[in-house]
Amino acid sequence: MLAAHPGTRLIVHGTDADLAAVLVRLLRTERLGTEVGYVPAGRRSIAAAVWGLPRRADAAADLARRGVAGPVPLIRDDAGGVLVGRGEMRDFDGEAYCDATRVLRGRIRRLLVDAGPDGVSVLPDRDVRAAVGRAVQIGTSGARVTSDGVEHPREIPRWAWYRHTEPWHLIRP
Repeated sequence: MLAAHPGTRLIVHGTDADLAAVLVRLLRTERLGTEVGYVPAGRRSIAAAVWGLPRRADAAADLARRGVAGPVPLIRDDAGGVLVGRGEMRDFDGEAYCDATRVLRGRIRRLLVDAGPDGVSVLPDRDVRAAVGRAVQIGTSGARVTSDGVEHPREIPRWAWYRHTEPWHLIRP
């Protein structure tokens, strides 16, 4: 469907996972210059919150149609995906670094990571140090990963979310 899209503006109406899937396709087809507007399907969009987008559908749709796009960091993972809102690791036992800062060593129930205008953010929690940077790298004895509400199909021993070399172009206030 994206191959048939001739314009320079694309409006995604759906979940954070839907927006991430569209960005993966734009990345793979070398079309990151496409202006992307986002209209969340529901009020629980973490991507809308971290990017400062309206949560009401009518306001988001108006912004997507009339707003101005600007470059924002594209956050990728080492499994070929894109993170637009929140990543989560559950049942974690290991180490996590945000750039050169160790944010965690040990066992915790979950680790939360957000994409956003400043790059990748590790959210503070008990035993987790908050940090913002270019990349979050994780080594563990095994953990479950969820990106934008979609669970990775298998337990993983290591993972990274990192800022891509090229931005994507988000329409935002």
